[in-house]
Amino acid sequence: MLAGATAVWFLFDVAEYNFVTLLCHAALLGMLLLFLWSVTAPLFDRAPPRVPEVIVSEHAFREAAMAVHRKLERSVAVLYDIACGKDLKKFLSVIGSLWVVAVIGDNCSFTTLVYVGFLCALTLPVLYERYGTEVDHLVAKGGEDLKKFYRKVDANVLDKIPRGPVKSKRAHFH
Repeated sequence: MLAGATAVWFLFDVAEYNFVTLLCHAALLGMLLLFLWSVTAPLFDRAPPRVPEVIVSEHAFREAAMAVHRKLERSVAVLYDIACGKDLKKFLSVIGSLWVVAVIGDNCSFTTLVYVGFLCALTLPVLYERYGTEVDHLVAKGGEDLKKFYRKVDANVLDKIPRGPVKSKRAHFH
């Protein structure tokens, strides 16, 4: 799988082969092979090619569309909740993550990003099995460092943002 992913990445990113061109060449090759097979089959007393009919039921198509719709709706709802600023820590982490992804995306092509993601999906689980305790220790230390940094930003920056007048609440007893 890794060799196939590397070949696809090389084809699209390094050799700058276009995906649409690849699809057209594959369809052209398939049609040419079927044509040659159907023309030469009678010469060799063979049956012409039988291409199976592919039918996608309307029910299966609707189910797939509904699944995509549900995922999209859930994603938009989560992004809306984060964007409303109810959880400042999550909001800042999402903004930071989106900024990092934008910077990476500006410097890498889409196929390189997909290839690196595929590479990580294949290699990181194996590396984690081997070095799991060390990784857990580093992640815990990094999490503590991020919490310290957040507390520092909160104390030095966020707490100094002026807020409107605070109305005192009176207890009403009836």
